Amino acid sequence: MTIGTNLSGIDVSHYQGTVDWPAVKSNSIGFAFAKATQGTTMVDSQFSTNWANMKAAGLLRGAYHFFDSSCDPTAQANHFLATIGSLDATDLPPVLDIESFSGAYGTTDLPTNVQTWLNIVGQSQGRKPMIYTGTSFWNKYMNDQFGGYPLWIAEYGVSQPTLPNGWTAWTFWQSSQTGIVPGVSGNVDMDSYAGSYEGLLAFLQTP
Repeated sequence: MTIGTNLSGIDVSHYQGTVDWPAVKSNSIGFAFAKATQGTTMVDSQFSTNWANMKAAGLLRGAYHFFDSSCDPTAQANHFLATIGSLDATDLPPVLDIESFSGAYGTTDLPTNVQTWLNIVGQSQGRKPMIYTGTSFWNKYMNDQFGGYPLWIAEYGVSQPTLPNGWTAWTFWQSSQTGIVPGVSGNVDMDSYAGSYEGLLAFLQTP
């Protein structure tokens, strides 16, 4: 299950229920992301199970935080960090999912608050976080100053995604919301890494 020569993966949350991760691994899936947190208090009910079982199955694993634009970004970063603990050297970068706007927190704008989250999480983990977003959302609410962060772009039904302002390449691409993978009940988001498994391992060594 690849897009061209790219490595295939999936991303999940509690919506997928209990995942049979060994079955997922045996179907040419090399990595997976799991939702960890949202806002300042919500923890995904399947995160701890997914987090442990992805690693046990031999998948490269990643965790993401769904950003609530109306909440304190510092509190959101600390909530995410408290939930995921310290990442292993073989874990994917921590991810900020920024795809909705319900008003910026306090007197600062959305880009400033997003940068606050990225700074706190990056400094805590010693890893540069990754940004998940959609191009139309990003270009409406954000700016072109985040291209130094790895990009996980969401766009469906195209041969290549359109990049948001500030980026010249994508690192991960969520290309479908309706994937079918043995081990997962119902539809699941399908992703690809812009390279091989060996390339992804090398990418993980980038600070």
